Amino acid sequence: MKLWSDNWTNGDRIPPRYAAGRLDADGNVGFSDNLNPHLAWSDVPAGAKSLVLICHDFDVPSRGDDVNQPGREVPADLPRVDFFHWVLVDLPPVPAQIAEGAHSRGFTARGKPGPAAPGGARHGLNDYTGWFAGDAERSGRYFGYDGPFPPFNDSLVHHYVFTLYAVSLQRLPLEGEFTGPQVRAALAGRVLGEATFSGTYTLNRRLAG
Repeated sequence: MKLWSDNWTNGDRIPPRYAAGRLDADGNVGFSDNLNPHLAWSDVPAGAKSLVLICHDFDVPSRGDDVNQPGREVPADLPRVDFFHWVLVDLPPVPAQIAEGAHSRGFTARGKPGPAAPGGARHGLNDYTGWFAGDAERSGRYFGYDGPFPPFNDSLVHHYVFTLYAVSLQRLPLEGEFTGPQVRAALAGRVLGEATFSGTYTLNRRLAG
C-alpha cells in the first residue's frame, strides 16, 4: 500500500493551515485553520473491504507540569505518550482519496459532531476530548480530525503519523463512541496491509525558525 498527500512531502513540516494551533506574526499562539489534509492511497490489497485511518502524535509529554508554562521548556528527555488526532473507520477503499477540508474546516469548541462521517464512514473520538475535559468553554466530545497544537514550550518537534489500514471487514466491530486505542485493539487479526505518511510541527518559537 502507498499513502501520500499533495499538501506536504512525507516527513516535512506540516503547513499551519492543517494544524489546530499556529504562531502569528508576533510569535503568539492562537487557533489555526484546522483543515484536514488531502490524503490519497493506492495498491490496496485484494480482499480489503474497508479502510481505517489513524493520525497520532507520539511526542506528547507524559506529564503536564511544564506544559505551556512561560519561562521554561518541557524537557526533551521526559517520557512521551500517544495523542490521537484523527480516528476514522469503515472508510470505503474507493474513491482512493480524502479531499482537503472534507472532514474539518476550523476548530469547533466542544468538538465536531459524530460518529457519522462522509461516505458512510465513522469518526472516533480524538484526544482533545480529554485535553479539554476541565475547560468550561471547550469541554465536549471531539470527533473527527483536529490537527496539531503542541505545547508552545516543548523542546521537541512533534511528529504526526497518518496510518492507513486495509481491513478484511466492511464494518469494524465497534459501536457508539470509540477511541484510538479501542480501534487498534479491534484491528487485531483483521489488517491486510498498511501504509504511513508523516509530518512534523512545533509552536516553539526557538525551534520554528
